[in-house]
Formats: sequence, C-alpha cells, structure tokens
Amino acid sequence: MASHFKNKPQMKTPADILEYVTLGSRPPDNNADDINPSEQEIKETDPTAEVDSASNPFVDSLSHTPVYLSSPIRFLKSYKLGYLRPDLVAGLTVGVIALPQVIAFALIAELPPEMGLYGAIMAGIVGALWGSSDQMNTGPANAISILVLSSLLAIAAPGSPEFILAAGMLAVMAGIFQLIMGLSGLGILVNFVSHSVIIGFASGAGLLIAIGQLKNVFGLEFKSSNVIDTIVNTVLLLPSSHPATTALSIGTIILIVGLRKFAPKLPGPLLAMIAASFFVYTFDLGNNGVKVIGELPKTLPPLADLPLLDLELISKLSAGALAVGAIGLIQTTAIARAFSTQTGQRLDSNQEFVGQGLSNVAAGLFSGYAGAGSFARSAVNMDAGAKTRMSSLLSSVFVLVAMLTLGSLGIYLPIAALAGVLMVTAYGLLDTKEMKLIWKGNRSDAIIMLITFFGTIFLKIEFAVLMGVLISFAFYITRTSVPKVFPVIPDKTYKHFIRRRPGQPGCPQLGIIKISGDLYFGAVNHVEELIIQHMTSLPTERFLLLRMHGVNNCDISGIRMLENIHHLYHERGGDIFFMKVQDPVLAIMKSSGFTNKVGESHFLSEEEAIGFLFYRVLDPAICIYECPFRAFKECQNLPKSHHSLELSTVPVILPNDMTTINPEQLWKKLHSSNGDKPLVIDVREPREFARGHIPEAQLIPLGEIMAESLSLPKTQPIVLVCRSGRRSNRAASILKQQGFENLSILQGGLLAWEAADLLEAVDLRVNLEPRREHNGSDTIA
Repeated sequence: MASHFKNKPQMKTPADILEYVTLGSRPPDNNADDINPSEQEIKETDPTAEVDSASNPFVDSLSHTPVYLSSPIRFLKSYKLGYLRPDLVAGLTVGVIALPQVIAFALIAELPPEMGLYGAIMAGIVGALWGSSDQMNTGPANAISILVLSSLLAIAAPGSPEFILAAGMLAVMAGIFQLIMGLSGLGILVNFVSHSVIIGFASGAGLLIAIGQLKNVFGLEFKSSNVIDTIVNTVLLLPSSHPATTALSIGTIILIVGLRKFAPKLPGPLLAMIAASFFVYTFDLGNNGVKVIGELPKTLPPLADLPLLDLELISKLSAGALAVGAIGLIQTTAIARAFSTQTGQRLDSNQEFVGQGLSNVAAGLFSGYAGAGSFARSAVNMDAGAKTRMSSLLSSVFVLVAMLTLGSLGIYLPIAALAGVLMVTAYGLLDTKEMKLIWKGNRSDAIIMLITFFGTIFLKIEFAVLMGVLISFAFYITRTSVPKVFPVIPDKTYKHFIRRRPGQPGCPQLGIIKISGDLYFGAVNHVEELIIQHMTSLPTERFLLLRMHGVNNCDISGIRMLENIHHLYHERGGDIFFMKVQDPVLAIMKSSGFTNKVGESHFLSEEEAIGFLFYRVLDPAICIYECPFRAFKECQNLPKSHHSLELSTVPVILPNDMTTINPEQLWKKLHSSNGDKPLVIDVREPREFARGHIPEAQLIPLGEIMAESLSLPKTQPIVLVCRSGRRSNRAASILKQQGFENLSILQGGLLAWEAADLLEAVDLRVNLEPRREHNGSDTIA
C-alpha cells in the first residue's frame, strides 16, 4: 500500500484526498512536505498522571515496621537543645493540669484514683516516644473513661479485683488492636476524617469544656447528665456561688490573658496556678470552702498481674476492646489533626497509631487503664509553647515526681484555678474564623461541620466524632459514585480537548466521552446511564471513543458495564474504542477477557486515536457528502457537500446483509460467454476512476447516486465498486431503498482487485478540467 503512492506527486484536489481517505491513509498536507506526528497530537487540558499500581500498600507498610518501632531513637537523635526550655515549661504546665484531671477521669470509670495516675505516667511517656504529634498528650480521657466503664460493667462489679484486672486487660487488648492497625498501614483511614470534622469537633469540644467547667468556676455542686442540665443548673444555682472560688477562677483567667498580651514569653497558666495556690496557702482558703486537689498517692506504677491467657475473659472483652481502640484512634487523630492545622506539622498517621497502641499496652501492664489523646491537656500543651513530643514526656515525668515527692502539696492547688486555665484553653479552641470560611464554602463541608459541632456538644464525644467521620464517608461515597462523564471535542487549535456543550456541533459519526472517576460497583450505573443518554440523544454516532486516563481503578462491575455499552454500539452497527487506559484498569480488562472480546486494536494511544478512527473506521461518505462540520484536524482538507438525503439516517448494510463477490468471481463473470454479465458501477470520484478501474466499469460517483435515482432496470445485476468497500456499502444502502434488488459488492474493493493481479483500465486524458457535478464539490473530470 505504501509503494502504491510512493512516487505519486503531492496532491491538491479533493479527489486526491478522498482516495487517501478510502485507502485508510493520511493525506499529505497541502502546506508542508513533512508532518511531525507530535504536531497532530490532541492533548487533554487536565490530564491525570499515570498511577503505578505495582506496589502493595499492606506489604509496604509491614516492611516499615522497624521504622515505626525505632521512632524514639530518631526522635532523641534529632532533638534540639534549644527546644528544651519551652518543652520543659509546657511539660510542667500540663503536668499540673494532669494531676487532678486523670484522677477525675479514673473516678468516672469507677476505678481507683491511682489507676488514672499510673495510666497518665505510662501512656504519656510511651505515647510521646512512639507517637507522631508534637502537641499530643496521651493518657486517661473523658470519652474513653466512659467507654471503659460501659465495657466493664458486664464483666464484674465496680471496685472489685476482677473489675480492676479487666480494666488492665481491656487496655492491653485495645492497645494491641491499635498497634496492628498502625503496623498494617491502616492509618490511611484517617483520610476520611475531613477538615470540617476537625473544625467542628475542636470548636464543639472547646465549648463543651467551657460549659463543663462552669460549676468549678463558681464553686457550685450539682449533677448533670448533659450540657442543657449543666447550663440550667448553673443559672439556677448562680446566686449561691462561692465568692472565693469565683474570685480565684476569674483571677486566674485575667492573669493568663494579661500575661499573654504583655508578657507572652512567660508561662501564664503555670504562673497563674502558682499564684492561686499561694492565695489558698496564705488565706487558708482550703478550710473555707475552696475545693483543692488533695494529697496524692506515693507509689511507682506496679506491674499488674493480668490474666493474659484467660481466653474466656478475652472473649468477653473483645467487643469493648475494639470499641475503645477504634474510638481512641478516631479521637486522637481528630485532636492531632486539629493542632496540625495550626502548627503546620505533617503527621504520620501510622506512627500515631503505633504510639497509641504501645501506650495502652504499657498502661494496662503497669496498673493503669486505657486512654487516648486528651484534647484539654494537648490544648494546654500547645498553648504553653510546646515545641516537640518531649513536652508530653516531661509532663508524665513531672506527674510521677509530683506523685512521689509533692503529693502532700496537692492540698493547696485549687480546682478553681484549673477551671480558669481550661476556660482560657477552651476559648482558643473555638475557631469562629475557620467556621465562617467553611460555612461560606462547600455546602457539604458546612453540613459535616455543623453536625460534628452540635454532636460534640449534645451527644457523647465519641459518637460525635464517629458521626462526623461517617457523614464524611457518606459524602465521599456520593461523590465517587457519580464520576464526571461528559462528551469532549477538540478546540480550535486541535491540540486540546474541551467539554462539548449541549447543541455544540461535533462529528456525526464519532462521540468522544471523558470519564473522570473510578469504575467500581457504586459508580457504574451512573456512568452507564450518562453514556446511554448521550447515545440516545445522538443516534448518528455509531462509534464511541472513551477517554480513560481519569479512571484509575475498575472492578468487575465496571467491566460488565463496558461490555453492555460495547453490545449497544454493536447493535447500531458501530463499535467502541478506548484511549489512554491506565495500567491497573488495563490489567483487569485483560484478566477478565474484555480486551479479547473487543480486540486489542481498540485500545489506542493519544497520538494515533483520532487519526486511526478517521482513516480506518469512520464512513468517508458521511465525512465528504453530508457532514458540514470540520470536527478534527484530519477533516480540514476534505471537500464538504450537502444533499437532501442524509446518509446518517440510512443504515450501512453490513456484509452479512449484502451479497459480496470476490475479484476472481467478478473476473469470470465479466468474461463469461453466456451473456449474463453484471453491470459494474464504480462509485468513486472521477480522478480515482481515471487512474485505474475495472474494465467495462461505469463511473457513477456516490454523490450522483445520492442526488438522483438511477435510470436502470431494478432487477439488473449490479456490482458496486470503490477503493476499499466502505463507499460501496453506502451506495448499496441507497440503491436498496430505491428498489434495486440484484446488488453485490466487490469484496475488498479495488485494493483486492489489485492484490489479485487482475488487469485495470486507465483513462488517459489530456485536458483535465474541473467540473461541478451533483455532489457540489470540485473534482477533476
């Protein structure tokens, strides 16, 4: 085929171009001798990078296990001494806060107060060494304490030895679950905790902390089960508030705020609590109604004698351990991300999971109970100027030292001062500026933020975070289940694809659809509906090119959907083709047999796709005689004609529906002596016919067949001939509608005739004058 045109001159006429189209070749450019293939490439305006799917995330994460476990070595080696002072100050401040708080949390879980202290010491040290967040303080927490109590009530009576041992076992089991999650690389799950959840949770927690401290600020005593009860009881009992307690609390708040404004480098919370303790000691306020922490136990965390091999107890605690472990990770991750948005720290979620798991295992083994990241203590830690995880480690060490040496001084530390510190911290957590930005932005983000915010205030904190995560996941599923599916066309430069707007003209034969999103079971119905809708709205488009570079994953449901689309286009006499299929998607197409079904030739590169389809697949009769548009670069040099008869409405008769005759058979019939010779009609253009045609063939261009009926007997045997057979099919469709009955098509056209080495007739003409025939195009007679 290449040699056929090797020595031919550069062609200028529409007939020359038509010959190349029918041959399936690219016509030479009339303005350039050489065409750079890269200049014909049509590129996408928003391409998606190729994804390497060779790696296995689970295997890769297991290979990182030594890295996760060696975190303390890397941390200590990289620690800068310049951070020691701010970390020390923050550690002391948090330690003072932690002393009374962890005791209170232990009482919430109906466990001995020392278990709260032991848990804070062990979990705080281990969590700091193996964690990731620089501001995170790990230990007993409010939400986890409530979960621990609910999990243990079904095991033993509160206060009993069995109850205490079960608490230690619960911590170990929850820690192992968290450790496995981290080592398995499942920290990626925190990606479903959106920024809106973090902001809603942080702001709600700040308001919740502030409301919860109201009774300590005013020295009131009442029990409440929810926020509304707390507010109502505070308002009703406000006249009976304790003046000294209120003065200490408000004074602590004023002192912290004042130091922040005029001396921001000083540790305001620590100085405020020291000042409050001085007033309690000087004026003996502890004996005058001001509540104080009280004396602390003076023992090291002992190694617990846990029934680690008690399978019955493990079975009973398994559900509770999963709940404690999961909620602990969600809460800790939410806290860590809330602070990272302010500090700019890049978190390692898997390392944080490992740190939380080891901290709970250590707390359970050393007579503590399960914990998690504490929002209040972590907020104080960051507010006090903590630079690294060393601050949390030092705070735990301070709790240990204070418990051993300064336990008796707890009688001078007022709870009102701690309430004042927490009130200031809570105000800093209420990020109204960020909430306004989210509210003005995406509506789904605003809904997630509000639900998490109000859920944190009015529901249990673990349910609030879980609710926010589930809603984020629901919105994610909704978005991924409706991938972007829309038709595209080349722009004016023919270098990029742009979205095809409704009513915008395009190729009447070929539809090009871009899919941006994964083809998985939740999305295939949406994709299929849009493609079928496009197919129905444009019935002349018998061929479809799917741009797949935006599809990174595909499951068997996606394959079944593509098979159905392939079947539908085949039913209308067309086909589908694929362009830039990503490696993971191509792999499943091959393994499922889809590539064999459609044919490997249907998977095209970006450089060849449009050219291949234009020269090899599309009907040139429609391109030249009917289509008024020049959708592709390849269309630009084609003549355009308009006829009252629309070819796209006439189905092309397939070989199975039309009699075909091979070159040898036609040769024999033409040289038969019985007089039953068929009439050979060549439907090509005159210039093509002149270069070579079947002897005794009659030239009737397709344009003339389209324009008027042939004045021939309807029963006369006719063999239609063109260059490759595509225009013969079109001519046969039209003649069949006109009532001709005895039609045949030369199989393979003139290309097959030449390949069989059969003789051709050549018309030698001296004067080649252009004429305008029924087809309206400039041709050479």
